[in-house]
Formats: sequence, structure tokens, C-alpha cells
Amino acid sequence: MTTSNTPPGDVDPAVREELARLRDSIDNIDAAVVHMLAERFKCTQQVGHLKAQHQLPPADPAREARQIARLRTLAENAKLDPAFAEKFLNFIIAEVIRHHESIAEDTVNGAAPTAN
Repeated sequence: MTTSNTPPGDVDPAVREELARLRDSIDNIDAAVVHMLAERFKCTQQVGHLKAQHQLPPADPAREARQIARLRTLAENAKLDPAFAEKFLNFIIAEVIRHHESIAEDTVNGAAPTAN
């Protein structure tokens, strides 16, 4: 985090207003991202249960590679750093695999499904 030599009271009110407007937009986008991730994980939970029921492996490296390539292209087209997008997707994929492994273990052990 950087600091400024300008005390908060010395900031032009128009600048402060624009900053507040932009931060409100960022907050709205963050909320949308969280809700989209929640929806994504609801779908991946269903995939995990389907895989477990049919003894399919929790990970699908070929699918993951296709998704990473697809996301890198989407990122490039959106003027977003593709390396960042790949790191972000890898983080999500790792969490999905962890959920799938847990679901598979619960299925084998006869445990009730969890809402990871």
C-alpha cells in the first residue's frame, strides 16, 4: 500500500466523489464475482457427485488444459494479463479437485453428501 503526502481534507471534492463512485463500482463487481463463483461451485459440486457415482477421477487434466487455453484467450481479448487469468483459474481448479476428492471419499465411505 502506498501513502500520500496530501492530507485527506486537502483532496478536491470532485476527486473524492469520483473515487467514491469508482469504489462503489468495484464493490459491485466484487459482489458479482463472489456470486458467480458460488454458482460455478454449485455446478462443479454436481460434476463431483456425478464423477463419484460413476467412479470417474476427480481431476480431468485434458479438460483443465482446454479450459486454461480458453481462459487465456478470453483474457487476452479482454486486455487482461493471461498469466494472471491462468493463475486464477488454476486456483479455482485446485479447489474444485479438492471438493471432488472429498465427494468421492464420502461416496466410497457412504457418508452423507457435503455442501463444500
